[in-house]
Amino acid sequence: MVRVLRATQVEIDAAVQALREGELVAFPTETVYGLGANAQDPAAVRRVFEVKGRPAHHPVIVHLASARQLQHWAREVPEVARRLAERFWPGPLTMVLPRAVQVHDSVTGGQDTVAIRVPSHPMAQQLLTAFGGGIVAPSANRYGKLSPTRAEHVREELGHAVRRVLDGGECQLGLESTIVSFEGPTVRLLRPGAVTATQLRAHLGEEILLGARDSSPRVPGSTRSHYAPSTSLTIVPATQIDAYAAALSEGGRRVAVLAQCLPLKVHRYVTWINAGRRPEQYGHDLYANLRTLDRAGCVQILVQDVPQDERWEAIRDRLLRAATSVSGERTDTGVMAG
Repeated sequence: MVRVLRATQVEIDAAVQALREGELVAFPTETVYGLGANAQDPAAVRRVFEVKGRPAHHPVIVHLASARQLQHWAREVPEVARRLAERFWPGPLTMVLPRAVQVHDSVTGGQDTVAIRVPSHPMAQQLLTAFGGGIVAPSANRYGKLSPTRAEHVREELGHAVRRVLDGGECQLGLESTIVSFEGPTVRLLRPGAVTATQLRAHLGEEILLGARDSSPRVPGSTRSHYAPSTSLTIVPATQIDAYAAALSEGGRRVAVLAQCLPLKVHRYVTWINAGRRPEQYGHDLYANLRTLDRAGCVQILVQDVPQDERWEAIRDRLLRAATSVSGERTDTGVMAG
Protein backbone atom coordinates (compact mmCIF):
# COMPACT_ATOMS: atom_id res chain seq x y z
CA MET A 1 0.00 0.00 0.00
CA VAL A 2 1.27 3.46 -0.88
CA ARG A 3 1.90 5.67 2.12
CA VAL A 4 0.25 9.06 1.68
CA LEU A 5 1.97 11.97 3.39
CA ARG A 6 0.71 15.39 4.44
CA ALA A 7 2.70 18.62 4.47
CA THR A 8 3.33 20.76 7.52
CA GLN A 9 1.64 24.15 7.71
CA VAL A 10 5.04 25.80 7.32
CA GLU A 11 5.62 23.91 4.05
CA ILE A 12 2.17 24.80 2.73
CA ASP A 13 2.53 28.48 3.68
CA ALA A 14 5.91 28.66 1.95
CA ALA A 15 4.55 26.98 -1.18
CA VAL A 16 1.54 29.31 -1.32
CA GLN A 17 3.80 32.35 -0.95
CA ALA A 18 6.03 31.07 -3.75
CA LEU A 19 3.03 30.64 -6.05
CA ARG A 20 1.79 34.14 -5.26
CA GLU A 21 5.23 35.50 -6.12
CA GLY A 22 5.12 33.84 -9.54
CA GLU A 23 7.44 30.98 -8.63
CA LEU A 24 6.96 27.29 -9.48
CA VAL A 25 6.09 24.61 -6.92
CA ALA A 26 6.10 20.88 -7.61
CA PHE A 27 3.54 18.87 -5.67
CA PRO A 28 2.10 15.36 -5.64
CA THR A 29 -1.28 14.30 -6.95
CA GLU A 30 -2.73 10.80 -6.92
CA THR A 31 -1.62 10.44 -10.56
CA VAL A 32 1.87 12.00 -10.97
CA TYR A 33 3.77 14.98 -9.57
CA GLY A 34 2.71 18.30 -11.08
CA LEU A 35 4.75 21.41 -11.84
CA GLY A 36 2.53 24.07 -10.34
CA ALA A 37 2.08 27.76 -11.12
CA ASN A 38 -0.61 30.32 -10.41
CA ALA A 39 -3.11 29.79 -13.23
CA GLN A 40 -4.04 33.50 -13.16
CA ASP A 41 -0.44 34.65 -13.64
CA PRO A 42 0.44 34.38 -17.37
CA ALA A 43 4.14 35.00 -16.72
CA ALA A 44 4.26 32.15 -14.19
CA VAL A 45 2.41 29.85 -16.58
CA ARG A 46 4.89 30.70 -19.34
CA ARG A 47 7.68 29.82 -16.92
CA VAL A 48 6.21 26.31 -16.62
CA PHE A 49 6.42 25.97 -20.40
CA GLU A 50 10.02 27.24 -20.42
CA VAL A 51 11.17 24.87 -17.68
CA LYS A 52 9.52 21.87 -19.32
CA GLY A 53 10.39 22.82 -22.89
CA ARG A 54 6.68 22.44 -23.65
CA PRO A 55 5.22 23.82 -26.92
CA ALA A 56 3.13 26.93 -26.28
CA HIS A 57 0.11 25.50 -28.13
CA HIS A 58 -0.07 22.48 -25.80
CA PRO A 59 -2.67 23.20 -23.08
CA VAL A 60 -2.22 22.55 -19.37
CA ILE A 61 -4.68 21.34 -16.74
CA VAL A 62 -6.01 23.71 -14.10
CA HIS A 63 -6.23 22.04 -10.69
CA LEU A 64 -8.89 23.18 -8.24
CA ALA A 65 -9.66 22.36 -4.61
CA SER A 66 -13.35 21.83 -5.29
CA ALA A 67 -15.94 21.65 -8.04
CA ARG A 68 -17.50 24.73 -6.45
CA GLN A 69 -14.75 26.78 -8.14
CA LEU A 70 -15.74 25.64 -11.63
CA GLN A 71 -17.78 28.77 -12.33
CA HIS A 72 -14.59 30.88 -12.22
CA TRP A 73 -12.95 28.82 -14.98
CA ALA A 74 -15.71 27.49 -17.23
CA ARG A 75 -18.33 29.73 -18.81
CA GLU A 76 -20.75 26.82 -18.94
CA VAL A 77 -20.87 23.39 -17.31
CA PRO A 78 -23.17 20.86 -18.97
CA GLU A 79 -25.34 18.69 -16.76
CA VAL A 80 -23.41 15.58 -17.76
CA ALA A 81 -20.19 17.24 -16.53
CA ARG A 82 -21.81 18.02 -13.18
CA ARG A 83 -22.82 14.39 -12.85
CA LEU A 84 -19.26 13.25 -13.53
CA ALA A 85 -17.87 15.76 -11.04
CA GLU A 86 -20.22 14.48 -8.35
CA ARG A 87 -19.09 10.91 -8.95
CA PHE A 88 -15.39 11.19 -9.79
CA TRP A 89 -14.11 14.36 -8.08
CA PRO A 90 -11.86 14.59 -6.22
CA GLY A 91 -10.08 12.04 -8.39
CA PRO A 92 -8.18 11.22 -11.58
CA LEU A 93 -10.66 12.67 -14.09
CA THR A 94 -9.99 15.80 -16.16
CA MET A 95 -12.88 17.53 -17.94
CA VAL A 96 -12.47 19.85 -20.93
CA LEU A 97 -15.01 22.67 -20.80
CA PRO A 98 -15.68 26.01 -22.55
CA ARG A 99 -13.29 28.46 -20.94
CA ALA A 100 -14.37 31.51 -18.98
CA VAL A 101 -13.42 34.85 -20.50
CA GLN A 102 -10.71 35.55 -17.90
CA VAL A 103 -8.79 32.30 -18.55
CA HIS A 104 -5.54 33.20 -20.29
CA ASP A 105 -4.41 31.80 -23.63
CA SER A 106 -1.22 30.51 -22.00
CA VAL A 107 -3.35 28.02 -20.05
CA THR A 108 -5.52 26.84 -22.94
CA GLY A 109 -2.95 26.79 -25.72
CA GLY A 110 -5.06 29.40 -27.50
CA GLN A 111 -8.16 27.21 -27.57
CA ASP A 112 -11.67 28.12 -26.44
CA THR A 113 -11.63 25.29 -23.90
CA VAL A 114 -9.95 24.71 -20.55
CA ALA A 115 -9.01 21.40 -18.92
CA ILE A 116 -9.94 21.16 -15.23
CA ARG A 117 -9.37 18.60 -12.49
CA VAL A 118 -9.91 18.30 -8.73
CA PRO A 119 -7.14 16.00 -7.41
CA SER A 120 -7.67 13.77 -4.39
CA HIS A 121 -4.14 13.61 -2.96
CA PRO A 122 -4.24 15.11 0.58
CA MET A 123 -1.16 17.25 -0.03
CA ALA A 124 -2.56 18.61 -3.29
CA GLN A 125 -5.78 19.39 -1.47
CA GLN A 126 -3.86 21.14 1.31
CA LEU A 127 -2.04 23.32 -1.21
CA LEU A 128 -5.06 24.14 -3.37
CA THR A 129 -7.26 24.96 -0.39
CA ALA A 130 -4.64 27.23 1.14
CA PHE A 131 -3.91 28.92 -2.19
CA GLY A 132 -7.58 29.51 -2.85
CA GLY A 133 -7.35 29.54 -6.64
CA GLY A 134 -6.44 27.51 -9.69
CA ILE A 135 -2.99 25.99 -10.14
CA VAL A 136 -1.81 24.76 -13.53
CA ALA A 137 0.20 21.60 -13.01
CA PRO A 138 1.44 19.56 -15.96
CA SER A 139 3.75 16.70 -15.02
CA ALA A 140 6.93 17.96 -13.35
CA ASN A 141 9.37 16.73 -15.99
CA ARG A 142 10.86 17.69 -19.33
CA TYR A 143 8.27 17.70 -22.09
CA GLY A 144 7.65 14.27 -23.64
CA LYS A 145 9.73 12.40 -21.06
CA LEU A 146 8.79 10.02 -18.26
CA SER A 147 6.39 11.50 -15.73
CA PRO A 148 7.60 11.75 -12.11
CA THR A 149 5.91 9.65 -9.46
CA ARG A 150 8.31 10.50 -6.59
CA ALA A 151 9.73 13.80 -5.37
CA GLU A 152 13.28 12.67 -6.18
CA HIS A 153 12.28 12.25 -9.83
CA VAL A 154 11.37 15.94 -9.93
CA ARG A 155 14.60 17.04 -8.29
CA GLU A 156 16.72 14.83 -10.56
CA GLU A 157 15.13 16.16 -13.74
CA LEU A 158 14.33 19.80 -13.01
CA GLY A 159 16.88 20.67 -10.33
CA HIS A 160 16.94 24.30 -9.20
CA ALA A 161 14.36 25.38 -11.78
CA VAL A 162 11.70 24.58 -9.19
CA ARG A 163 11.73 26.71 -6.06
CA ARG A 164 9.93 24.20 -3.86
CA VAL A 165 9.07 20.50 -4.10
CA LEU A 166 6.42 19.19 -1.73
CA ASP A 167 7.28 15.56 -0.99
CA GLY A 168 4.12 13.49 -0.68
CA GLY A 169 5.76 10.12 -1.18
CA GLU A 170 4.92 7.87 -4.10
CA CYS A 171 1.85 8.75 -6.15
CA GLN A 172 -0.95 6.29 -5.56
CA LEU A 173 -1.83 5.64 -9.22
CA GLY A 174 1.31 6.50 -11.18
CA LEU A 175 -0.45 7.29 -14.48
CA GLU A 176 -1.96 10.55 -15.67
CA SER A 177 -5.67 11.31 -15.38
CA THR A 178 -8.44 10.27 -17.73
CA ILE A 179 -9.45 13.20 -19.96
CA VAL A 180 -12.95 13.69 -21.36
CA SER A 181 -14.67 16.36 -23.44
CA PHE A 182 -18.33 16.96 -24.21
CA GLU A 183 -20.25 17.01 -27.47
CA GLY A 184 -23.70 18.12 -26.43
CA PRO A 185 -24.90 15.53 -23.89
CA THR A 186 -22.34 12.97 -25.12
CA VAL A 187 -18.99 12.31 -23.45
CA ARG A 188 -15.85 11.67 -25.50
CA LEU A 189 -12.87 9.96 -23.88
CA LEU A 190 -9.71 11.66 -25.13
CA ARG A 191 -7.04 10.08 -22.89
CA PRO A 192 -7.41 6.82 -20.95
CA GLY A 193 -6.60 6.73 -17.27
CA ALA A 194 -7.76 5.22 -13.99
CA VAL A 195 -11.38 6.21 -14.66
CA THR A 196 -12.29 3.76 -17.41
CA ALA A 197 -14.81 3.92 -20.24
CA THR A 198 -16.81 1.20 -18.49
CA GLN A 199 -17.01 3.28 -15.31
CA LEU A 200 -18.12 6.34 -17.27
CA ARG A 201 -20.80 4.34 -19.11
CA ALA A 202 -22.01 2.74 -15.91
CA HIS A 203 -22.44 6.08 -14.17
CA LEU A 204 -24.03 7.88 -17.10
CA GLY A 205 -26.15 4.98 -18.28
CA GLU A 206 -25.24 5.62 -21.92
CA GLU A 207 -22.50 5.03 -24.44
CA ILE A 208 -19.50 7.32 -24.69
CA LEU A 209 -17.31 8.14 -27.67
CA LEU A 210 -13.75 6.82 -27.71
CA GLY A 211 -10.72 8.67 -29.04
CA ALA A 212 -10.14 12.14 -30.40
CA ARG A 213 -11.33 13.35 -33.78
CA ASP A 214 -10.04 16.27 -35.85
CA SER A 215 -12.41 18.73 -34.19
CA SER A 216 -11.62 17.56 -30.64
CA PRO A 217 -9.70 19.97 -28.39
CA ARG A 218 -5.98 19.42 -27.97
CA VAL A 219 -5.24 17.88 -24.59
CA PRO A 220 -2.12 16.99 -22.59
CA GLY A 221 -0.36 13.77 -23.53
CA SER A 222 -2.05 13.52 -26.91
CA THR A 223 1.03 13.82 -29.12
CA ARG A 224 2.18 10.68 -30.88
CA SER A 225 5.51 10.58 -29.06
CA HIS A 226 5.30 11.12 -25.29
CA TYR A 227 6.09 9.56 -21.89
CA ALA A 228 9.39 8.34 -23.32
CA PRO A 229 12.70 7.33 -21.71
CA SER A 230 15.94 8.47 -23.32
CA THR A 231 16.77 4.88 -24.30
CA SER A 232 14.93 3.59 -27.36
CA LEU A 233 11.90 1.55 -26.35
CA THR A 234 10.33 -1.25 -28.36
CA ILE A 235 7.21 -3.26 -27.57
CA VAL A 236 7.55 -6.95 -28.45
CA PRO A 237 4.96 -9.76 -28.63
CA ALA A 238 4.17 -11.18 -25.21
CA THR A 239 5.29 -14.72 -26.03
CA GLN A 240 8.60 -13.69 -27.58
CA ILE A 241 10.16 -11.45 -24.94
CA ASP A 242 12.87 -14.00 -24.03
CA ALA A 243 13.77 -14.63 -27.66
CA TYR A 244 14.07 -10.92 -28.43
CA ALA A 245 16.18 -10.31 -25.31
CA ALA A 246 18.53 -13.20 -26.21
CA ALA A 247 18.89 -12.12 -29.83
CA LEU A 248 19.46 -8.44 -29.10
CA SER A 249 22.04 -9.11 -26.36
CA GLU A 250 24.19 -11.34 -28.54
CA GLY A 251 27.76 -10.15 -28.72
CA GLY A 252 27.62 -8.48 -25.32
CA ARG A 253 25.15 -5.69 -26.04
CA ARG A 254 23.35 -4.64 -22.89
CA VAL A 255 19.57 -4.82 -23.10
CA ALA A 256 16.84 -3.82 -20.64
CA VAL A 257 13.54 -5.66 -20.35
CA LEU A 258 10.22 -4.73 -18.73
CA ALA A 259 8.16 -7.91 -18.56
CA GLN A 260 5.20 -9.43 -16.76
CA CYS A 261 7.07 -12.60 -15.85
CA LEU A 262 10.49 -13.91 -14.92
CA PRO A 263 12.90 -14.83 -17.75
CA LEU A 264 12.95 -18.43 -18.91
CA LYS A 265 16.71 -18.42 -18.41
CA VAL A 266 19.37 -16.01 -17.20
CA HIS A 267 20.58 -13.61 -19.89
CA ARG A 268 24.06 -12.37 -19.02
CA TYR A 269 23.77 -8.92 -20.59
CA VAL A 270 20.09 -8.29 -19.86
CA THR A 271 18.67 -6.16 -17.05
CA TRP A 272 15.22 -7.65 -16.44
CA ILE A 273 12.34 -6.25 -14.39
CA ASN A 274 9.33 -8.46 -13.74
CA ALA A 275 6.52 -5.91 -13.27
CA GLY A 276 3.88 -8.59 -12.72
CA ARG A 277 0.45 -9.19 -14.19
CA ARG A 278 -1.67 -6.92 -12.02
CA PRO A 279 -2.52 -3.77 -14.02
CA GLU A 280 -2.91 -1.52 -10.97
CA GLN A 281 0.56 -2.40 -9.65
CA TYR A 282 2.11 -2.39 -13.13
CA GLY A 283 0.72 1.08 -13.82
CA HIS A 284 1.78 2.39 -10.42
CA ASP A 285 5.36 1.23 -11.02
CA LEU A 286 5.59 1.90 -14.78
CA TYR A 287 7.45 5.21 -14.85
CA ALA A 288 9.71 4.30 -11.92
CA ASN A 289 10.61 1.01 -13.61
CA LEU A 290 11.31 2.72 -16.93
CA ARG A 291 13.53 5.25 -15.15
CA THR A 292 15.48 2.39 -13.59
CA LEU A 293 15.94 0.69 -16.95
CA ASP A 294 16.81 4.01 -18.61
CA ARG A 295 19.75 4.36 -16.22
CA ALA A 296 21.00 0.81 -16.80
CA GLY A 297 23.30 1.77 -19.68
CA CYS A 298 21.53 -0.42 -22.22
CA VAL A 299 21.22 -0.01 -25.98
CA GLN A 300 17.50 -0.65 -25.95
CA ILE A 301 14.51 -1.24 -23.67
CA LEU A 302 12.24 -4.13 -24.66
CA VAL A 303 8.74 -4.09 -23.22
CA GLN A 304 6.54 -7.17 -23.24
CA ASP A 305 3.23 -6.29 -24.89
CA VAL A 306 0.43 -5.87 -22.35
CA PRO A 307 -2.96 -7.65 -22.51
CA GLN A 308 -5.80 -6.41 -24.71
CA ASP A 309 -7.95 -5.58 -21.72
CA GLU A 310 -9.57 -2.30 -20.63
CA ARG A 311 -7.74 -2.47 -17.30
CA TRP A 312 -4.50 -2.15 -19.28
CA GLU A 313 -5.72 0.55 -21.68
CA ALA A 314 -4.01 3.52 -19.99
CA ILE A 315 -0.77 1.53 -19.71
CA ARG A 316 -0.98 0.51 -23.36
CA ASP A 317 -1.55 4.14 -24.38
CA ARG A 318 1.54 5.33 -22.50
CA LEU A 319 3.74 2.53 -23.83
CA LEU A 320 2.67 3.04 -27.43
CA ARG A 321 3.47 6.76 -27.22
CA ALA A 322 6.83 5.97 -25.62
CA ALA A 323 7.63 3.54 -28.44
CA THR A 324 6.58 5.52 -31.52
CA SER A 325 10.01 7.05 -32.16
CA VAL A 326 11.79 3.67 -32.20
CA SER A 327 13.45 2.77 -35.51
CA GLY A 328 13.94 -0.70 -36.87
CA GLU A 329 11.58 -3.57 -37.65
CA ARG A 330 8.25 -2.49 -36.22
CA THR A 331 4.72 -1.61 -37.15
CA ASP A 332 3.47 1.99 -37.32
CA THR A 333 2.36 1.71 -33.69
CA GLY A 334 5.85 0.91 -32.45
CA VAL A 335 5.01 -2.74 -31.71
CA MET A 336 7.48 -5.23 -33.11
CA ALA A 337 5.95 -7.44 -35.74
CA GLY A 338 5.62 -11.03 -34.54
